[in-house]
Amino acid sequence: MHRNSASRIDADQNELKRADMEALKTSGDVLFILLGAIMVLAMHAGFAFLELGTVRKKNQVNALVKIMADFAVSTIAYFFIGYGIAYGIHFLSGADQLLQKSGYELVKFFFLLTFAAAIPAIISGGIAERAKFHPQLAATFILVGFVYPFFEGIAWNDHYGIQAWLAGSFGAKFHDFAGSVVVHAVGGWIGLAAVLMLGARRGRYTKDGRISAHPPSSIPFLALGAWILSVGWFGFNVMSAQTLSSISGLVAVNSLMAMVGGILAALFAGKNDPGFLHNGPLAGLVAVCAGSDIMHPVGALFTGIVAGVVFVHLFTITQNKWKIDDVLGVWPLHGVCGAWGGIAAGIFGLKALGGTGGVSFMSQLIGTLMGIGIALAGGFAVYGLLKQFVGIRLDQEQEFNGADLSIHNISATPEKEAGW
Repeated sequence: MHRNSASRIDADQNELKRADMEALKTSGDVLFILLGAIMVLAMHAGFAFLELGTVRKKNQVNALVKIMADFAVSTIAYFFIGYGIAYGIHFLSGADQLLQKSGYELVKFFFLLTFAAAIPAIISGGIAERAKFHPQLAATFILVGFVYPFFEGIAWNDHYGIQAWLAGSFGAKFHDFAGSVVVHAVGGWIGLAAVLMLGARRGRYTKDGRISAHPPSSIPFLALGAWILSVGWFGFNVMSAQTLSSISGLVAVNSLMAMVGGILAALFAGKNDPGFLHNGPLAGLVAVCAGSDIMHPVGALFTGIVAGVVFVHLFTITQNKWKIDDVLGVWPLHGVCGAWGGIAAGIFGLKALGGTGGVSFMSQLIGTLMGIGIALAGGFAVYGLLKQFVGIRLDQEQEFNGADLSIHNISATPEKEAGW
């Protein structure tokens, strides 16, 4: 009798220990992904300062306001609509239900929201200096609420059987660990559609073929934005594991190698230009997102080098030859380097090239092209409708005065206007 009681006590104690360990694991996962969400949230300051340092001084306030306002609109759109479309999860039940698993689903939403909100932050840099403010907020709501989560659900939640078809046809699903295609390529190609719908800034290109240079207004602010983004990117990539038990040092080192590859490539291809140099790490990090968990560090380095070279040359061609006035170069940086990253995962993820395997080049190619197609269709539809019904561009006088005074009634340095 005594032996049976002791056995029951031991069993109860073991059960309590297991429950405590499970609770500790869940709490650890919540903290892990929350820290990731905070790091990616901080990246939005990087987007803001990168744009602020690139645009002319009369548009600096607008750059800061857009990024913050877009984040708020993105949160509402993704909470009530987008997250449900992508993952079939809604948060309109009682708070006691939301507290299950220490609120893990809530912080997972927060983390993935910071990815979704990167879409309008990316677009913002391309359409800078001539886009109307409130129509852009409307575009943000539609894109984050509907367009982005449609592809996100396909890539990351196996919607519509597309991933199953790719796996059955080519031996592996489309692999995008941290969003080279899902976030960056989609944002960059939507940005291209928006830039084409807006047209170039007035005076940028003359009828006789000359190009008016608009150099960055503040290299220090541009550099600050690049550094904030680069540091936050390690939360973007590493925390994409989403649980503490899945964390991978390989992701961290691959991100590092791609980053420095992008820096060095942009330094030499850009002939020491600081604007190119500070976008170099971003090009490398964009490209490595997809395959950061499966590449060898040497493959990640090469991926970053290619991305850095591609950004410099394509930015120059876009601006000077094709006369597409993409102010921050969001299409070459995010759109093209993101697409390269999706394809690179299908190359350097292969075991033959030092990767872990489990990836298919054809699946990567098809998934990447699908993301581009959805982004272009969504971008042209959203900005085309807004252009038709409400207009998306400042008038000539407003653009001449600058978005700061025309939209926000204050400049970045108001003391100059006040004569203080």
